[in-house]
Amino acid sequence: MMESSITILPLPHFSFLKHKPHGHGTTAIGAFPLFKQWKHTSSHCHRTTLLNCQKMYVPGFGEASPEAKAAKNLHNFFTYVAVRIVTAQLESYNTEAHKELMEFLETHSLNDGDKFCAELMRESSRHRSLAMRILEVRSAYCKRDFEWDNLERLAKKMADESNTRLMRDYVLETSHVESEK
Repeated sequence: MMESSITILPLPHFSFLKHKPHGHGTTAIGAFPLFKQWKHTSSHCHRTTLLNCQKMYVPGFGEASPEAKAAKNLHNFFTYVAVRIVTAQLESYNTEAHKELMEFLETHSLNDGDKFCAELMRESSRHRSLAMRILEVRSAYCKRDFEWDNLERLAKKMADESNTRLMRDYVLETSHVESEK
């Protein structure tokens, strides 16, 4: 397989994306601000200075940031994980409760973790106990067991590897087509 050497410059290096000193940077057509200026307070000298930190503006997320959207998805995922943990625990020591939870899962979606738990709580007193256990496990898993550093490392690695693979495949595909012409 042919290795390709592709250099990718960070966005701030392109001239039409340069930070504007008065306000936000804009694209070539001026439609969307791309970078924000951030104020930074230096803890050792207690004064506020304006830094030229260039953070990408992400359009289309409404009032929530991409991080807030990711947090919401992780919150729902933690509910899913907690349900999996609780069902596995129940399977070995409380088969009746396991059966009730599995029946509930067949008729209720886990896409919205809070909605799922709210509906489970209101089903019956036995279901309320299951919901409380799921909430407890969800919180404990998020705070103590989820490997946040590993998530960041894996997300960055996946993005880099995927970008490299896609660019390499494109170069190989287009260089093959070009050589046939």
